[in-house]
Amino acid sequence: MAQNRREEIAGFVVTAEQMRHIEGRVFVAGMPVAALMEKVAGLIVRRIQVYHPNHSLRVGIIAGSGHNGGDALVVARELHFHGYDVLIYRPFSKLKELTSQHFQYAKNLGIPCFDDISALKDCDLIIDGLFGFGLERIITDPVATAINQLNQWSKTIISIDLPSGLHTDTGEALGIAIRATRTFCLGLWKLAFLQDQALEYIGEAELIDFDLPLTDIKAVLGDQPNIRRITPEFALSHLPLKRPPVTHKYKQGHLLLICGSHKYAGGAILTGLGARASGVGMLSMAVPESLKDILTAQLPEALIIGCPEETGAIAYLPETIELSDYSAIACGPGLTKDASSVVQSALNSTIPLILDADGLNILAQLGTIPTLSQRQAPTILTPHAGEFKRLFPDAPDPNKDRVNAVRKVSQHGAIVLLKGARTAIADHSGSIWIIPESTPALARGGSGDVLTGLMGGLVAAASTRKMPIENIVASAAWWHATSGILAAQERTELGVDAFTLTQYLISVLR
Repeated sequence: MAQNRREEIAGFVVTAEQMRHIEGRVFVAGMPVAALMEKVAGLIVRRIQVYHPNHSLRVGIIAGSGHNGGDALVVARELHFHGYDVLIYRPFSKLKELTSQHFQYAKNLGIPCFDDISALKDCDLIIDGLFGFGLERIITDPVATAINQLNQWSKTIISIDLPSGLHTDTGEALGIAIRATRTFCLGLWKLAFLQDQALEYIGEAELIDFDLPLTDIKAVLGDQPNIRRITPEFALSHLPLKRPPVTHKYKQGHLLLICGSHKYAGGAILTGLGARASGVGMLSMAVPESLKDILTAQLPEALIIGCPEETGAIAYLPETIELSDYSAIACGPGLTKDASSVVQSALNSTIPLILDADGLNILAQLGTIPTLSQRQAPTILTPHAGEFKRLFPDAPDPNKDRVNAVRKVSQHGAIVLLKGARTAIADHSGSIWIIPESTPALARGGSGDVLTGLMGGLVAAASTRKMPIENIVASAAWWHATSGILAAQERTELGVDAFTLTQYLISVLR
């Protein structure tokens, strides 16, 4: 029961407003603020002792005026009782009542207190309890100067709930923010933890679950939350991997890849290798005639269909290809922009379609995005930030708030997967899925081609089983990211080229 609760909690994501409503319900139900503060601080102290068991450490505590500062002051008191050498920096003279009481007690215990950040310069560890969730104003002096000074020291910093200075929802630094080594997110994951621009401040992230009642969480978020953090349990439960004892290849999906050109033969190979790992029952690949022998050698199990070419690109699909015979199409890697007629043919099909790379660039040129909602089957677009801007020039900047950006463009009827350090996915209803982890090792040419093939194979297999496509897309992105993390752990970040990545896809499932 407890394990199921932990898995469910790990998938929830909240905005500042939602977190205020959830906590408000808990307090109205009778939970004393002081009791909750003691519980939260106790959990934080236990984690600090795990990471920093040396009780001779000098620990600096930054205590703000609100309840985040109160949490920090209780942590200061408990670390003091455990023998740590504790110092407190308090930049504000006016404190909330409960926080003020904890500050007065800390002073009476003889814990040194200062109003100058420089007093913490010789500390081994610093605990950031300056601002909690919900901060919206730009940080100004003297606090801004103090944060800048702290960041320049390169100290080990643990932030409570959120690095002070970050916007809870967008992850934007409000003028300046503390660059934490580790952040203990309290209760539920805040949206900032899943925004690319926050990652340089958050460091290692960890959820401190202090037992918020599920009834209160769901009363605010609903039984099916609008934003979902993809967990391993969720992803693995939605991957179409298990097969019945009696089956055959056509029941496991038939994927058509349309990819490659004389200039970008490697894109076709990597896409095919990604599809191979998906376990799709049948794989067909439409490539320029001149690449047929190369692809046959690399993927002997695939049916390689040579297509007429012009300027090294596929000119058109031959009549032997009947698109309705396939379970899904993945189109784009290595095509070049000269293959616009091929992309148009794919758009005219009545089966699930994934567009990536030049498939997206051609779609942007065609200007037919508003017509995607008229397709009789799901359309999945997988842009990085640059492709996203070309596709949706009027959309919010994906580099500033990727969650809001994908939500805004989901109205066009496609599933949009915005690649990044925190990949965000939106369906036509505006529901969001976010992949919570990745690795910069995937910032290599060809990594996206592997994802396209992998996802195409999974979508093809899922379509034969009537599985929700949105869940499959999110699970495929998780699988791809997790493979990159595993490969980087064994090969280092520099050792994970796209071909190497394909060798680690199956390892994730072992």
